[in-house]
Amino acid sequence: MKRLAGYFFQGLIFLVPIAITVYVFYIIFTKIDSLLGIPIPGAGFFVTIILVTFIGFLASNIFTKKVLKLVDRAFNKVPLIRLLYTATKDLLSAFLGDKRSFEKPVLVTLLPGANVKVIGFITKESLASWGMVNEVVVYLPQSYNFAGQIIVVTKEQVTIINASSSEVMAFIVSGGVSEIKR
Repeated sequence: MKRLAGYFFQGLIFLVPIAITVYVFYIIFTKIDSLLGIPIPGAGFFVTIILVTFIGFLASNIFTKKVLKLVDRAFNKVPLIRLLYTATKDLLSAFLGDKRSFEKPVLVTLLPGANVKVIGFITKESLASWGMVNEVVVYLPQSYNFAGQIIVVTKEQVTIINASSSEVMAFIVSGGVSEIKR
């Protein structure tokens, strides 16, 4: 009976991530299809990918950069919209843009002399403009969540981790379950 239960749990471990992934993509595909009014399942998703890629091309084109900068300025002038727009833009740029912010995984000693440490990413090397010359900003992602918090610590409390940032992020998000390969 114990062996049978083991097989059942192995099956769950294998099937549940697949089922959740397929379900999430199914929801995304059907929502996009219904928004665009396209009767072919999944076609709306591909139309969206093509549209986003085309907008990316326009955004990198010299002729349309001026128009996009005007749109950017307009969004930055309206108080409530600016908050959401800049936060979203900065977050996406941190993961996908030219100025990626999650490239330096670190181990942070929370209290000097304590054995408690947290894993995060340096997002700002200097806070000199705020009068804090010896401090760095570290982002601490949360496990099983798309949230996190930032902390300001002295440089002495930070140790660089010798691993890729994507492996460290996967390690954190998985709650320490995934493996960091060396």
